[in-house]
Amino acid sequence: MSTATIKSKEAGWRGLDILQLVLSLLAVGAMGAVMWASLFYARDATNLAGDEQLAQRIFYIHMGCNIGALAGFLVSMVGSIAYLITRNLSWDRLSQAAIEVGVICGLGTIVTGMFWAKPTWNTYWTWDPRLTTSTITVLVYLAYLLFRNGIDNRQTRARFGSIYAILAFLSVPLTFYSARLFRSIHPVVYGNENPDAQGGFSVGASMTQTLMISIIGFCILFSALVILRWRQLGTEDALAELREDLE
Repeated sequence: MSTATIKSKEAGWRGLDILQLVLSLLAVGAMGAVMWASLFYARDATNLAGDEQLAQRIFYIHMGCNIGALAGFLVSMVGSIAYLITRNLSWDRLSQAAIEVGVICGLGTIVTGMFWAKPTWNTYWTWDPRLTTSTITVLVYLAYLLFRNGIDNRQTRARFGSIYAILAFLSVPLTFYSARLFRSIHPVVYGNENPDAQGGFSVGASMTQTLMISIIGFCILFSALVILRWRQLGTEDALAELREDLE
């Protein structure tokens, strides 16, 4: 490896270090803004009262986690397609990192939804189409992580993971449209065109602004976590390659 190549790689890593630091600081600030806007800035929902009014404020965290999960699964599909085209393991590492963060956000979506459901539906869980499909999606991606860990060869693992991630993404639009296509009590904030859907939830100006703050904040947090995990996976692969060379 030439000196110029080594210097170029070192410069690239320094650039990633700076980007990681900036994103991490932005993520901390963004999460603080999300909490403040959710608890204090957003006005109360006029159609709710009592415990429902207080529980409704978890909606902004719930939606932020939802966006993080969607971003994770979408990035994993793009990374998987890129790997199958280029055979560059860096794309596979990106897909894995995105799925790991996406699964955490997906679990966050389910848990915050349960806390919102208790005062609203008087139960933490019901087999509503949206809840059921969301759970299935998270389980499908959890299976991705379990299955790929059982494959030792890195290229074989990457090919399997890429094909699996592309197929797994088919569950994402089903989850999104479930409350619109089927009879559901889950609130549909925008674009509710299903006359059989019982759930509904209208937002005012301050609530819309808080929702946008939450979406932006969670996108920044998602980016920071994915880049951090992607770099960790790159280090793990480099160490595995060194061990293979020494054997």
